[in-house]
Amino acid sequence: MSRAAQRVLVQASAEGSVAARCQAVGLARSSYYYRPCGESAFNLQLMRLLDEEYTRHSFKGVLGMRDHLRLHGHPVNEKRIRRLLRLMGLQAVYPKPRLSAPGEGVTRYPYLLRERVITAPNEVWSTDITYIPMARGFLYLVAVLDWHSRYVLSWELSNTLDVGFCLAALTTALRQQPAPHIFNSDQGSQFTSAAFEQALRAAGCQISRDGRGRATDNAFVERLWRSVKWECVYLSPADDGHHLYQQLQAYFTYYNHHRPYQALKGQTPATIYTQTPTFNPEPICLTTPV
Repeated sequence: MSRAAQRVLVQASAEGSVAARCQAVGLARSSYYYRPCGESAFNLQLMRLLDEEYTRHSFKGVLGMRDHLRLHGHPVNEKRIRRLLRLMGLQAVYPKPRLSAPGEGVTRYPYLLRERVITAPNEVWSTDITYIPMARGFLYLVAVLDWHSRYVLSWELSNTLDVGFCLAALTTALRQQPAPHIFNSDQGSQFTSAAFEQALRAAGCQISRDGRGRATDNAFVERLWRSVKWECVYLSPADDGHHLYQQLQAYFTYYNHHRPYQALKGQTPATIYTQTPTFNPEPICLTTPV
């Protein structure tokens, strides 16, 4: 069996960790994360600049990013910027006109968290995907987060935006913790897929979806991405997928267990997630600082 076929099998399975799935098909984990680089070194440099600016100012669209790159000495046309942003899975978060209807068979779900007060772990989980640059190439990162504690329940890396790695992260979180009352995501095709929705319904979760272009609807995961990138990824770009996996594994251990959180009254996410009911941070709603 070719490495490409092995990667497909690992990607398609939602059973067990990436390491276990790789072992089951006889594929080294570093080979699973390897991505043949189809982008030039210059494009990868542009993608790094675009990602940093998006992390700072997620409201910027193609024209804003074009102006940003020109200020940094890269007079790149809008067509290239649009293609790179699409490849990175990035779009400006301001509300835009609805130019196309949802795909056939996609079920619409309301946003259930507006002005909802969240007072306990496992009441609300949310998820999102972000682009992670490396020294050579890039990968995508998905995480599942508990809103009350900001605890990272699970995460996965992938070299594609297929649903497989999102489903793997969800399965890992559900296997280790009680299912949440509400599971929130954006309207990305990974999270609106039949397989992902079926897993949520089987676990008894209510499904909540962000409004189109509303950054605040998933504010806690957006805040996580800023922390991951500025405190880990940008400081020391990984050489390859295996190195990145090790970096993120160390960072999420630090983030969950050793990083005090101002909004949690100086406690760590792990402390709040596993606490007894005698201590609680301030109840969370969308107006609470993240």
